[in-house]
Amino acid sequence: MDPMCEFRPCPSGPVNGKSQRGTLVFTGIVEELGEIVDVTRLPDAARLTVRGPLVTSDAKHGDSIAVNGVCLTVVEVSGDSFTVDVVQETLDRSSLAKIHAGDRVNLERAMAAGARLGGHIMQGHVDGTGVYLSRDERGVTRFALPRRLAKYVVEKGSIAVDGISLTVVSVTDEEFSVALIPTTVELTTLGRRQPGDVVNLEVDVLAKYVERLAAGHLARLGVQE
Repeated sequence: MDPMCEFRPCPSGPVNGKSQRGTLVFTGIVEELGEIVDVTRLPDAARLTVRGPLVTSDAKHGDSIAVNGVCLTVVEVSGDSFTVDVVQETLDRSSLAKIHAGDRVNLERAMAAGARLGGHIMQGHVDGTGVYLSRDERGVTRFALPRRLAKYVVEKGSIAVDGISLTVVSVTDEEFSVALIPTTVELTTLGRRQPGDVVNLEVDVLAKYVERLAAGHLARLGVQE
């Protein structure tokens, strides 16, 4: 969720003279559990160095990689690590403000045009943060949900938690639950979360578009939200 990610056009095309792999969307299928190598605090920003041999294998300057669900632009590649800059807007809206060296993070490269859509369409634009509450023996996992986002979350709909595409089991105005399979617990950050941990949330973008399109019509009918 940096300026380049937010405003780059979706069709593949050059950025800073370099061609992109394809459509700038993510699917929420985590490719790799990476590690934060270094965090440098800057005025109104932060620079992160992230180790991820798989996602770095074909990465180059200007490419997009989702880090815990946040779309970030690669500014440098060195060996099995890449560096990204995170602007204040992103720090304010996501859990990256509290990231530290040694933390594990979910990594996913932007989906190439024509590739299979394994999860659901995600932009890497975090809508807000939630709080990990609990996980039971069946894998049902609960998260606190900001009330302003609750209207976009529906039972059996999709939501991204730390960049992971998940299906909603239940939802109220204050929390929602998902069911985690053992693979997700083992291969993503959710297997390491403890009660009280902050997670990034991205709701289904289609719900936001529907709300926007319907708002004018409902206003003309005198219907208030």
